[in-house]
Amino acid sequence: MDASGQTRNNEPRTVVSTQNARQGATGHNVRYVLVFGLIGIIVAFAVIYAVYFA
Repeated sequence: MDASGQTRNNEPRTVVSTQNARQGATGHNVRYVLVFGLIGIIVAFAVIYAVYFA
């Protein structure tokens, strides 16, 4: 892209608002699913370690 905002193939630069450009879901308790899933995986690995290696 050069200083005028044109790409190398002379197409105009696409400008999209932050809200429209966002790809992931930010609502619907997504962070809780992530946290509880991560905690669940950690607990599962701890149980597997305790059963097989302790």
